[in-house]
Amino acid sequence: MEFESKCVQGSYSPKNGEPRVLPLAQSTTFFYENADKMAYVFDYPETGHLYTRISNPTIDAFEKKIAMLEDGVAALACSSGMAAETLAILNACSAGDNIISSSMVYGGTYNLFNVTLRRYGVDVRFFDPDAKAEDIEKLIDDKTKIIYGETIANPAMTILDFDKFSKIANKYGLIFMVDNTLATPYLLKPKDHGAHVVLHSTTKYLDGHASCVGGIIVDLGNFKFQGNPRFEELFNQPDESYHGRTYSKDFGNATFAAKARCQMMRDFGSQMSPFNAYLTNLNSETLHLRMQRHSENAQKIAELLEKHPQVEWVKYPGLKSDKYYDIAKKYYRGNGFGGMLVFGIKGGKEAAVKFQDSLKFLSIVTHIADSRSSVLHPASTTHRQLTAEDLKACGVPENLIRLSIGIEDYKDIEADILQALEASKK
Repeated sequence: MEFESKCVQGSYSPKNGEPRVLPLAQSTTFFYENADKMAYVFDYPETGHLYTRISNPTIDAFEKKIAMLEDGVAALACSSGMAAETLAILNACSAGDNIISSSMVYGGTYNLFNVTLRRYGVDVRFFDPDAKAEDIEKLIDDKTKIIYGETIANPAMTILDFDKFSKIANKYGLIFMVDNTLATPYLLKPKDHGAHVVLHSTTKYLDGHASCVGGIIVDLGNFKFQGNPRFEELFNQPDESYHGRTYSKDFGNATFAAKARCQMMRDFGSQMSPFNAYLTNLNSETLHLRMQRHSENAQKIAELLEKHPQVEWVKYPGLKSDKYYDIAKKYYRGNGFGGMLVFGIKGGKEAAVKFQDSLKFLSIVTHIADSRSSVLHPASTTHRQLTAEDLKACGVPENLIRLSIGIEDYKDIEADILQALEASKK
């Protein structure tokens, strides 16, 4: 199937007389006729469902669809994007290990990496994503497991140079892990450019309606664990806590996802609810249509702001003047550049507040990437826990305003932004 058809029909194919729409399996547990049949599924979880904390038919169908969209081999739907991120990192790391990460990441991710993971013995070493490869490589040692970045950094709007990071990952045997939330596979497929594991906050464009919190880990099936000394203990030795299974031997190219489910999801219990999987799967049917409209509207707004006298600067990869325009053109699939953009308003923080308070059509919310247009001032909201130094490292100046452009009629979005810019001068 083509991408658009996968969105609509995806992984669910009903048999004769079954519901045409993916059913909601709102059940915590599943019936087996005898102990032997249940025991078999305990040993081989890929053959059935036991308990919704581990897997569930509705969640399974949603996972398979997103794996299809990302050209992956398996996926795990989690309770939030942060849960997906945490499980994915801990799936590959033990206390004493480290990862290297772009400093231009979402504020919640930066805090997870810079504070929480360190408390549990996983060190995180940050690099400027624009740094030369040889400078980034200086952060790597024999305990490094992952190189991490966001396709589009939120809210810095840095575009990941996949070739540079995939070469580093392959040279040192690291997992190249990418958060593809803001691009979605409709605009960019990380697997095409060397990524091994993809993450999404499904709360954003995959759901697209601000109705369901969730996250997902997609195993792209292209990382070789066997023979890699960095992952000998975690993936290439029998796991006595799970019936002695050896993940790299028993699960083939779905090794990462299998360990994450049998070990991480089992122990941390961060599974997406069946109802949220049901709704997010339903909403993902229009992903291709929505992303096209998001991109068209955002491109027009970026061009409008670029010429406006009340605007100091605009960051959007669809602008020829943007620092990352050439990189974005190289990696994106040609369907647009997404619905998020940022700009710096003249007058600093005070003007930013006036601009937001003057908006009538756009909403001030912490959320991004749903069908409704919204606005946020990150330095005082999503990134307020960061120091001035950390804000600078994340590329978030105080006059930065983040716009998430929705799928409404462009004329209404434009009119509201123009009147709010005028009001911000007063």
